Amino acid sequence: MHSTTDAVIPNGSAGSGINGHDSYDMDAPTIQPKFLPKRNELGLVAVGFSGGQCKPGVDAAPMALIESGLVNQLKDDLEYTLHYDNQVHAYSDLMPASDPPHRGMKNASAVSAVTQKLSSQVYEHAKHGRFVLTLGGDHSIAIGTISGTAKAMRERLGRDMAVIWVDAHADINTPESSDSGNIHGMPLAFLTGLATEEEDKPFGWVKEDQRVSVKKLVYIGLRDVDRGEKKILRENGIKAFSMHDIDRHGIGKVMDMALGWIGRDTPIHLSFDIDALDPMWAPSTGTAVRGGLTLREGDFIAECVHETGSLVALDLVEVNPSLEEQGAAETVRAGVSIVRCALGDTLL
Repeated sequence: MHSTTDAVIPNGSAGSGINGHDSYDMDAPTIQPKFLPKRNELGLVAVGFSGGQCKPGVDAAPMALIESGLVNQLKDDLEYTLHYDNQVHAYSDLMPASDPPHRGMKNASAVSAVTQKLSSQVYEHAKHGRFVLTLGGDHSIAIGTISGTAKAMRERLGRDMAVIWVDAHADINTPESSDSGNIHGMPLAFLTGLATEEEDKPFGWVKEDQRVSVKKLVYIGLRDVDRGEKKILRENGIKAFSMHDIDRHGIGKVMDMALGWIGRDTPIHLSFDIDALDPMWAPSTGTAVRGGLTLREGDFIAECVHETGSLVALDLVEVNPSLEEQGAAETVRAGVSIVRCALGDTLL
């Protein structure tokens, strides 16, 4: 895997299901996207980066997902034409020789360099009207993925973009409110402009046209929210559905409310942290929290967002295959299931 240019991997023909059965186009999505010119053009970016947090191993997730057969499933089962450079990007050439703390943030220069590069990679796909799938990596990479799609949506369509953030954690700490200094707990603070920086500082590259409004941000699955984050959510009127809301209303009603809040005429970027699922279904992740979504609830979220026709991009992050004793293979399978559902796979 050493190619430096995008390889176009055409979709499979009818009857080419990976499990040896004839698919006859039955698995291919049928919903026409509202904000993409073609249904089956997909840009894939694999990001082997773990610098936004302190546990090694999450950088191996993209390769684990790909080796599980995900790429073949996308082109053969779901009939996407993939634009993929056949690389898992480690961005080693971007790593600074020295990376002292900045505003209490750990690895700020490294995370900034990686996410700025990733933003341009995602933007290149999105500006050509492709759905963008990014496989992480820790959740700090969303600074790059969301800024890239937000910029492209404004340029191509003149529209602001909504973000659905599925996660056990809110990830909206400012550097000053964070107890850990790990940037995977801060991406939304930079993406919403709640934590701004001067142009010459690490995240000063995130400009206004790359941000999202707090009014177009919706959380699903929260259950481990820092005190400072609760204050941020309340003061900014950010729509959030915790596990309490899911217990009370059921996932179907929660999705109706979440999508109703966003509206029908808004492109959606879905950023899915695998730790949104209960550790029973996705144990191999760095910050597992009990009491989460079932796998079916996670799949249902992805299915519902796909059915709107508004989904333009998906991140899948925080799978950590190095935690083998905790069920790495099971967690990878859960991640593949989420991706397939978001890209149009159906039960019938």
